[in-house]
Amino acid sequence: MVVDHADGPDGVAVKKPTYEMLTLAARIGEPSAVFLGPKDQGSEVAEAVKTYGAGKVYVVDDADLKGFLVAPKAEALQQLVEKTSPGAVLIASSAEGKEIAGRLAIKTDSGLITDAVDVESGDGGPVTTQSVFAGSYTVKAKVTKGTPIITVKPNSAAPVESAAAGEVEEVSVTVSDAAKGAQIVAAQPRTATGRPELTEAAIVVSGGRGTGGKFEPVEDLADALGAAVGASRAAVDSGWKPHSYQVGQTGKTVSPQLYIAAGISGAIQHRAGMQTSKTIVAVNKDEEAPIFELVDFGVVGDLHTVLPAVTEEVKQRKG
Repeated sequence: MVVDHADGPDGVAVKKPTYEMLTLAARIGEPSAVFLGPKDQGSEVAEAVKTYGAGKVYVVDDADLKGFLVAPKAEALQQLVEKTSPGAVLIASSAEGKEIAGRLAIKTDSGLITDAVDVESGDGGPVTTQSVFAGSYTVKAKVTKGTPIITVKPNSAAPVESAAAGEVEEVSVTVSDAAKGAQIVAAQPRTATGRPELTEAAIVVSGGRGTGGKFEPVEDLADALGAAVGASRAAVDSGWKPHSYQVGQTGKTVSPQLYIAAGISGAIQHRAGMQTSKTIVAVNKDEEAPIFELVDFGVVGDLHTVLPAVTEEVKQRKG
């Protein structure tokens, strides 16, 4: 069972991690999808996810879930799990997703695995792969009690199309008064940058202390590549970028296909947030920088010279 809250300001927008999780779910059974959103958009969501193997789409109207924090969503999923008895529940590994997963695991008396980068079938249930202890170890794990609740890092799998029925089933849930104890009284949309979401981007270009606060080379390269922009803690602490840009142990964890670290020394806290990236490239003036121990490709040089040259080359090749 794959959970998605796919509605957006411009209507339905099923995100790529949902398709990735459906692909992973197909390895351990017959995938189904859960849509928490406006009931009248359920059929549109079903048309999108059935292309990636969703045999059934459970539509939970979010009229009673909106306007509160995550507790009502966790209760809704608890009732759905009790009704359908899925082999596992996969949820995107965002801050909200992990909180919902934790609450759901407690409510269903089940084991929880967070930040999985792979899921496969195994004896006694799904077996996950995780990168733990700041990326020092890769471990296999499985839930031994209840329904496996698993949060999956975005970009952990390439979505594979697999036609399925996409049968829509509307599900009614009851939300307790206790779950409505924390209400959202105001919300401000984040300013749109035109770039992809940091945790979901296939390419991330990050800048650190070596930028000296001049992020233009980082942002120009990101825009040329269609990438998200990230930052190290040093850059955030210096006030050059807001915390929402921070990649690392106390920021966001990313796992893109390509991660470019510019002017970042590679402290263990930063490495913990990005070292599951498929390909890592670093640009740093210090050839002894710890980041070079981790990378697939390293460039010893000034990012203010190297990045503009790369940006120009990318633009020329794109025509």
